[in-house]
Amino acid sequence: MRNSITKKLLLALIVILMLATALWYWKRPEHKAAIVAAVPIRVVQVQRQDVAKSLSGIGTVQSLQSVTIRPQIDGILSKLAVKEGQWVKQGDLLASIDDRAIRAELDQARAQLGQSQAQLQVAGVNLKRYKDLSVDNGVSRQTLDQQQALFDQLKATIQGNQAAIAAAQVQLSYTQIRSPVTGRVGIRTVDEGNFLRVTDTQGLFTVTQIDPIAVEFALPQQSLPILQALVHGSQQAAVKAFVDGDTDNGTLLDQGHLTLIDNQVSASTGTLRAKAEFDNSAQKLWPGQLVNISVQSEVLRNALVVPPQVVQRGVDNHYVYRVKADTVESVPVKVVYQDSKLTVVDGVAAGDTLVSDGQSRLKPGSHIEVVHQPQPDVADSVAEPQP
Repeated sequence: MRNSITKKLLLALIVILMLATALWYWKRPEHKAAIVAAVPIRVVQVQRQDVAKSLSGIGTVQSLQSVTIRPQIDGILSKLAVKEGQWVKQGDLLASIDDRAIRAELDQARAQLGQSQAQLQVAGVNLKRYKDLSVDNGVSRQTLDQQQALFDQLKATIQGNQAAIAAAQVQLSYTQIRSPVTGRVGIRTVDEGNFLRVTDTQGLFTVTQIDPIAVEFALPQQSLPILQALVHGSQQAAVKAFVDGDTDNGTLLDQGHLTLIDNQVSASTGTLRAKAEFDNSAQKLWPGQLVNISVQSEVLRNALVVPPQVVQRGVDNHYVYRVKADTVESVPVKVVYQDSKLTVVDGVAAGDTLVSDGQSRLKPGSHIEVVHQPQPDVADSVAEPQP
């Protein structure tokens, strides 16, 4: 009996010791500190600013005018008046073709005109004399009619001589090849002294307009309503061309405006072609160059802006963690617009402090410790004022 009581007391003592040990373990300072340890986070504040929405695509730079210089008459190329790569204006002399044969034809046509004019003068005098004599029947009616026919024939001959002179002058003008456009001379394919033929398709060289210049690009067919509104809008839609990267981190080459959209959608690709024009005064755009295009479609005024990493995606919606004293709360938001640099949201207020880093360790009500950092720069996405 005594042994049984002793065993029960020992068992009760062991249980009490175990409970005391567990209580001490949970109540010790190190464990309490582990339970209430704050989650380190970084934060940003919601800003209000104007944001430019844009459509992006890949385009090809095209010259507004590019002309292949070809001869309009056969002949020997006697002179090249320009060098490769030279800038020329419309009407500048580019090349000359040997014109001696054409000048001889022109002189011959002028001589024939002089001869016909002299004959016409004599025929006119005789016609007047015959008319005076016919009053008194001094000449027959047949003789008068023949003289009148000769006079008319010589007048027609003079018109033919004048036409021959004009044709020779046109042929002579073709010996002076002048630039039809203002632009840059390309690489030549023919040297002086070669015989040129009208049937040559290669031409001497090309003259390409560089300033201004155009860019043709393609956008998804879903963009058609936006593009139609931009083309018919009261203000020209701004278009930017980038290289060495996309429209977010590439090098800006130039800024132009949207000019037109194609009259049909490509059935094979589901895209719509459009064209923009650039002043290209710095000549950074070059025909045939591939560029990234950004078309400003809309400006969101006083939009609520946060960095992209702030917004988290849940099962059914987007949400953000908003700082509330030393804890956080989950706030559902609507994403209005997003690019690689910023996100426009709805559901928070300007000045709200939101978590930008450390969300993976958070849940509503978590204790936090703010690690300060410089405010992210989202100025690159602010809408630029339009002229």
